[in-house]
Amino acid sequence: MKNRINSLWTLFQERRLSRRTFMKSCVALTAILGLPPTMLDTVVKAAETTELPTVIWLHGHECTGCSESFIRSSSPFTSDVILNMISLEYDDTLAAASGAPLEEHLEKIIKEKAGKYILAVEGGVPLDEDGVYCTVGGRTFKESLLEAAKGAAAIIEYGSCASWGGIQAAKPNPTNTVSVSSVVSGKPIIKVPGCPPIPEVMTGVIMHYALFGQIPPLDSQGRPKQFYGNRIHDTCYRRAFFDSGLFVEKFDDDASKSGWCLYKVGCRGPQTYNSCGNLRWWNGLSYPIQSGHGCIGCSEKGFWDNDVFYKRLPDIPLANTITTADTIGTVAAVGATAAVIVHGAATLMRNKILDMKEEKRLKEQGLWDEKKHNNGGGH
Repeated sequence: MKNRINSLWTLFQERRLSRRTFMKSCVALTAILGLPPTMLDTVVKAAETTELPTVIWLHGHECTGCSESFIRSSSPFTSDVILNMISLEYDDTLAAASGAPLEEHLEKIIKEKAGKYILAVEGGVPLDEDGVYCTVGGRTFKESLLEAAKGAAAIIEYGSCASWGGIQAAKPNPTNTVSVSSVVSGKPIIKVPGCPPIPEVMTGVIMHYALFGQIPPLDSQGRPKQFYGNRIHDTCYRRAFFDSGLFVEKFDDDASKSGWCLYKVGCRGPQTYNSCGNLRWWNGLSYPIQSGHGCIGCSEKGFWDNDVFYKRLPDIPLANTITTADTIGTVAAVGATAAVIVHGAATLMRNKILDMKEEKRLKEQGLWDEKKHNNGGGH
């Protein structure tokens, strides 16, 4: 008898869901994973044949904000991910069980699924005082992390705390908190930074591994390219105002009320890579810039120590150049002035040509009055 594959398609069949519903789900997954439509057949095949993954989710030095974000995913819904697409075997925040039974189950899964499970980690790793600043179930987080990481097929660092150390790593970093990748090595690691990350980015990353059994393409910092491939500046709907040199100077000025660019009041969109402008939050409803607040760069390394949030960046990276907001405004003003001059010259030339044509026409008809014309009169 052929071994049963616990795939997404098998799950749909067990729940007596139609093939049509399955295909619609695959189309949605293809889109949220940032894949082109031509990859739909690959996604369908993977959903039919790939075993759904086991997931262990650990919590370290953090505020649980990433979990709060995760449960708000709407495409796919978090409930679908947890109940239908992965086997979440341990998460001390979302689990129904608690205490000793839950910790015993964690040890069991680590042994039985060695080399086959995904380790999701939320939170940084405090190292001072042997790690006692974060203790779960009577064990330091560092100890639990190292044990779980040994048998992990891949590790996902959820949030800026796991990816970079987080707020608790801010100067002077009294607990010596570091990122997960600073403690664990030798494993494929996916960084999903953000404070917190976008819900659909969190579910999208784990679904990519669930479907294809491998980590998504990563950038130079270990982040998924499909979600961190563009600067927020590049997808911002206020970009036109930036290019025109139109900036908010104070949060209560007329420019702010008109929705102009927030760069001068501290927006870090020009140097922050994330999908806020594309996916937005709460099923695409909004994101900080749309709400009137500049980007604080929460997905970038060390954002908590990078100057004051409301102090503008000193330089703006543009194609083949570095300039400032003032330069942009000056260039825009000069460009506008030049455009007016060119337009005026073109209008004067056009009117001169029309006058010459009219003079020629009147002379041919014998209606031209030279004296009257020289005196400034009409024809």
